[in-house]
Amino acid sequence: MIARFSLARFPRIVFGSGCIDRLPALVSGYGKHVLLVTGASSLQASPAWERIQQDLQQAGINLEHTRVNGEPSPQLIDAVVKQFSGHGIDVVLGIGGGSVLDAAKAIAGLLRIGGTVMDYLEGVGPEKPYRGPALAFIAVPTTAGTGSEATRNAVLSVQGENGFKKSFRDEQLVPEYAVVDPDLLATCPPSQIAANGMDALTQLIESYVSTGANRVTDALALDGISAARDSLLPLYDDPAGAGPAREGMAYAALVSGITLAQTGLGSVHGLASPLGAFFPIPHGVVCGTLVATATRVNIAAMRAREPDNPALVRYTVLGELLCQQTFSTSAVAQDALIALLEDWTAHMDIPRLGQCGVTPGDFDRIVANSRGSSMRTNPIVLTDAEIRDILQQRR
Repeated sequence: MIARFSLARFPRIVFGSGCIDRLPALVSGYGKHVLLVTGASSLQASPAWERIQQDLQQAGINLEHTRVNGEPSPQLIDAVVKQFSGHGIDVVLGIGGGSVLDAAKAIAGLLRIGGTVMDYLEGVGPEKPYRGPALAFIAVPTTAGTGSEATRNAVLSVQGENGFKKSFRDEQLVPEYAVVDPDLLATCPPSQIAANGMDALTQLIESYVSTGANRVTDALALDGISAARDSLLPLYDDPAGAGPAREGMAYAALVSGITLAQTGLGSVHGLASPLGAFFPIPHGVVCGTLVATATRVNIAAMRAREPDNPALVRYTVLGELLCQQTFSTSAVAQDALIALLEDWTAHMDIPRLGQCGVTPGDFDRIVANSRGSSMRTNPIVLTDAEIRDILQQRR
């Protein structure tokens, strides 16, 4: 029997080398007055920037431009919304990494209605229901990591002692189009490829073993994992010359956004929220440094307390898929999966938590703030001691 499932909305997708050529036509479908949201400088330094500008201007599109430097805060969103409200913006176009797309998504959600994004953030503030309407939003990723181009949540953060990392989440925030051009990854440095790629891989793995997984997301997650398996290390080792690898990772990241939006995630992303809030650690670095250890702790917990947990079979499937071989027992396959993830983490020189300023004295506070929505779909409920062990092993 096929178990019951439902699928949330995701964007219309345009994928392929050179597909940014379609931006003028797609944007014009919503109007001629566009708010362009980019990062601080990376896009402007790329060969694609002049071409994108010229194509939009030749189509008679009036561009207003704002930049996002680093992970977006509620204060930044509110300031941009205040600045451009009343300007008659027809569509928001976000071109950049996950932080840029999250910011653009939140801005599109508030430009018509105004107010503060704090009203809608999960876990902080009044958590008012979002009624919309949202402005049309077109997402163009320039990195292969978060999959934000395919999700309904905009992750915003405030860093520091009382910081937080929370989502503004609603189906009205799903982009109208995700325009995924692998050529835009050509200027990503190896460290960014590593962090973003491990983020995408983690999202695919956590989607597959999530308690919210279903038959459709399984098929997508396994295909995305295969693409990441064949593409991530080749792209990291040869960023300039690995065209097929760029395509593979752009696809893997897109699919990871689709699956996580349907299934939820797991313990890595549960810990990523407080770690990203309390310390200046890029999200992809958190995922990359924790995924092997969190996988080990999940498997050990299920072997000890829930040996019939179906996620153990799923970890076996992942071990054989990523290692591309059949193993003598499920346990051997699961151990091989952990070893491969550890090898990739070392190969790409992903920093340990201690290198990012995390000390054992911080563990209790991190654990206490780790049980958000992502942790709720982890395949087993981890104890505080087990969550702490993940941190300790990567310290």
